[in-house]
Amino acid sequence: MLTRPQSQSNTTAGFTEPVRITGMATAVPETRVLQTTIAEGAQDLFPQFRRLDRLYANTGIEARHICMPWDWYLEPHSWQERTDAYHEHALNLLEQAAVNAIADAGLKPHDIDAIVTNTVTGLAIPSLDAELANRIAFRPDIERLPIFGIGCGGGVAGLSRAARMAIGSRKVLFLTVDLCSLAFRTSDPSIEMFVACALFGDGAAGIVLEAGGKDSGKAELIATGEHMWQGTQRIMGWDIEGDGFAVVLSPDLPAHLSASLEGPLAAFLARNAVSLSDLDGYLFHPGGKRVLDALQGLLSLSDSDIAYSRSILRDYGNMSSATALFVLKSALDSGAAGKHLLAAFGPGFSAYFALLDIA
Repeated sequence: MLTRPQSQSNTTAGFTEPVRITGMATAVPETRVLQTTIAEGAQDLFPQFRRLDRLYANTGIEARHICMPWDWYLEPHSWQERTDAYHEHALNLLEQAAVNAIADAGLKPHDIDAIVTNTVTGLAIPSLDAELANRIAFRPDIERLPIFGIGCGGGVAGLSRAARMAIGSRKVLFLTVDLCSLAFRTSDPSIEMFVACALFGDGAAGIVLEAGGKDSGKAELIATGEHMWQGTQRIMGWDIEGDGFAVVLSPDLPAHLSASLEGPLAAFLARNAVSLSDLDGYLFHPGGKRVLDALQGLLSLSDSDIAYSRSILRDYGNMSSATALFVLKSALDSGAAGKHLLAAFGPGFSAYFALLDIA
């Protein structure tokens, strides 16, 4: 059982006025590839890891969406080629997610007061939000906040920052996109690359947040919080190589969560006068099967408690920042109700939490 620690260092943010999710959409590339196909390709490219052929079958993933044709990934590519692909497909997915989320909220682009964009799998200057503003008719005075580097935690961390920007009866569009497949490098013979190839896919999500007196919406964001552990920089992240991002992914990640998450999560819940018994559901970023297994064991959860997370992992893999929001949308679409914990984890190493009351 979770207990409140003697000291806590995680920040938490409640909100001075109600902040509600009024619109939401997700988007994925058209190309869908089966896990068995990816496994065959990876074993051909990395024959030194053929002894690990069961790894792909044990991920809990059946298929993923990728932004380029499968054969493209079997050849080497330069930074320029990867960046060009990122710009094209990230913008297309963001546009789709933005337009549909705004429409889902019953709004028009000119109603949006601020836009927050998050990514970790590519670089763009001007930033993606500026490029998007040349495709969608936002107001010229729209406030923009691009975020980079939070990784798999970016969906929940970005949601938190967007919610704060909504205070003052504002309408904020939060968008996140990651094209993890573009980090697959045939020049990297490491076990980290072989494992990453077994897990990651591409996707985007958009959420409209509105603050103020409007007593409607899909869910109310009650509070957000986060915690960063010192000395954990090499648990996950990127190294920069000559032909792209090199994956940093420690096999110790699930064990770290099992050993270290209890205190920060207990502190976050206690500061918001919530206990585990008050929660009606759990919406975890499915970083991988081992991560979900660790969380399920730590919190003594049933299979049904994390069914949304496992379902998204099965159908989409780990899409980095967007994945937690796919889990949230799945819960909303399925008629979930009550108080839910949304959580994700990213480089730093950090945990990001949000409490939501789903209508």
